[in-house]
Order: sequence, then structure tokens, then C-alpha cells
Amino acid sequence: MSDSRTGTRARALLATVVLCALPFYLDAFWLRVGLFAMAAAVGAVGLGLLTGSAGQLSLGHAFFLAVGAYGYVWLAGEPGPGLPPALALVLAVLLAGAAGGLFSPVAGRVRGIYLGVATLALVFLGHHVLLTADSVTGGFNGRSVPPLTLGGFGFTADDPELAVLGVPFGAEERLWYLGLALLAVTCWTARGILRGRPGRALLALRDSETAAAVMGVHLAGYRSAAFVVSSMYAGLAGVLLALAFRRVVPDYFALALSVDYLAMIVIGGLGSVAGAVAGAVFVTALPLLMTRYADHLPLVAAPGTAGGPVGPTEAARYLYGAAIVLILLFAPDGLRGLARRARARPRRRPATTPPADPAPDQAARVKEHTS
Repeated sequence: MSDSRTGTRARALLATVVLCALPFYLDAFWLRVGLFAMAAAVGAVGLGLLTGSAGQLSLGHAFFLAVGAYGYVWLAGEPGPGLPPALALVLAVLLAGAAGGLFSPVAGRVRGIYLGVATLALVFLGHHVLLTADSVTGGFNGRSVPPLTLGGFGFTADDPELAVLGVPFGAEERLWYLGLALLAVTCWTARGILRGRPGRALLALRDSETAAAVMGVHLAGYRSAAFVVSSMYAGLAGVLLALAFRRVVPDYFALALSVDYLAMIVIGGLGSVAGAVAGAVFVTALPLLMTRYADHLPLVAAPGTAGGPVGPTEAARYLYGAAIVLILLFAPDGLRGLARRARARPRRRPATTPPADPAPDQAARVKEHTS
């Protein structure tokens, strides 16, 4: 057990060092891919707590991402209160949690497909509000995102100009470390929830409501709490996405985004924090990579052309749709389960040893004949 824990810590330390060093070697495109993946991972971890651990289906995750993104833009921008961006970030996350709290009585009493249909209404309602509340959201054209500043340090390209080891640190490099910090806090808090009493209660609730009730788990209370926590994670992901995109528009926060998040947690592995992160990286990076390399891919049209049957975004959706089917058929525990089995396979391989010789006393023993 100690060797396994030491190996896990060593891998985590190595991954941290590599991720911290990447901005010194990657160009802006790859840093943007990483930023979008980290923002998606924050939201996927929250949905994983709700769907993978509590067993509650939600199709409204895009709504709470929109609340976080537009909440930050309005609170920190003009028109709006013009609050300090760091304070606006915190308040936007709390605003998303408050929105989840308003819906939590429904989440506490409804489960399964019925909750999925109920949360689906949030996406359509939210999209309508984003299009019509022009003074807050900017309407169809959206709003530009105020840059984040912490203690006078701006997460923009020239505020102030910065170079580290001869490498100029622009907006992507600075936001990269902010995204890493927020993702680390997200994973740490989510693991703490799952390993503590709330996590055990959520797992019992997912596996059997009757058994959970007998154990003293307040069913409606834990369902509502899981929905609120998931909403706050989604709000934080929305803020990070807004900072990475630098402009928010209503059409991005549509039903397709909620479906993407469900795909992330299914592909990564339900109920796993690391699996949610892996699924988020896969689903987020695939369309961006296919867009960049569309000219070199068969049957895929480059953006803005009609030279192929499908565009890169649609082709990416087909691919990770197929990945979902394969995962459900052959690896229901997702990428996390595949990685765990791959690490355990060398340990299970039996050692080839020659057959043991018979014991000396047995070899010398001869059957005695009776007279």
C-alpha cells in the first residue's frame, strides 16, 4: 500500500512539473487548447459529483456555466457594478450556486430521466434570457470579458509586460497557471468530498435509496446539496471559459454544451475525478485538433470550405459519440478504468517457476508389501 501511494505521489509530482513547464515550450494554439480543456475539466468534475456519484441526471449544466460566465462579465464590467475582477469571480461562483439552490428543491424530489427533463428546461429558459436581456448580456452579439487582475497583476498580454527566462508571458501563459491552480483546487475539494462522509452518503444514495435511508441518509437533502455544489463548479468553469474566450455569446451555452459534458464524464468514467478530467481533455481537444489539421484528414472539410461531407466539429462529435458507444459496451468504467487495469496487468502476471521437486522423504518412501 505504501509503495502504491508513493508511486501515485511521484506521478502527480511529475505531472505537475510537466504542466508547469509547458508554457515555456508551447505556442499560443496549444496553450488555448489546454485552457479550454482545464475549464471544461472543472465543470466536468462538478457534473461527475452530481451524475456519477449521486446518480442524478442533469442536462442543464450549460445553464450554470452561463450564469458563472455572464455573472463575472456583468459584475466586473460596464454596464454593471464594475467590481474588482477577483471579487467578481468569487461572486459569480456564488451566484451560480444560488441559481442551483433555487432549483435544488426540484432536484431533491425528482430523480432520473424526470430530473433530466426538468433541467433541460433551464437551458432553453437561460438561452432565451441571454438573448433578450440586452442590458446585462449584450444580446445576440454577447459581451467582451473584462480581464482578471489579482493584486495589480493582470492576466492580459501587456499589463504589465512580463518575460520569464527569456520567454514572453502573454495572456495565454498567465491564464495557464490560473487554470492549473483552479483545476487543482477543484480536484482537491472534489476528492475530499468523495472520500468523506458526504461522498459515502452520495454513493449509498446512488446504489440504493432504500439502503441509504436505512443508514440515516437524508435523501432530498443530499440530492439538493450535490446539485448546489455541482452548480458552483459549473459557475467556476464558466468564469474560466469566459477569460479564455475573451468574449461570451449566448449560442455557446446551448444544449449541445450540456451533452458535451455528459460525454466527458461517461468517456472518462462515472464517479471518478481523474476520469472526469481525462474525458474533458478528450472531448474538448478533439474538435480543436480536427479543425487545425482538417486539411490533412480524409472526409473532413476545412473550416469555411465545402470540400468534404462534414466539418471538423461535426466529425469530432461523431468520433466521441462512437467512443461513448464503445465505452458503454466494453469499458463501462471509462478511461479511468482502462488506465487502472493497464497499470495492474503487469502485477497480475504470474511468475514462471519450475515445478518443485518432491520432498526427499517422499522420494525415498517406498510402498511396503504386506506378507
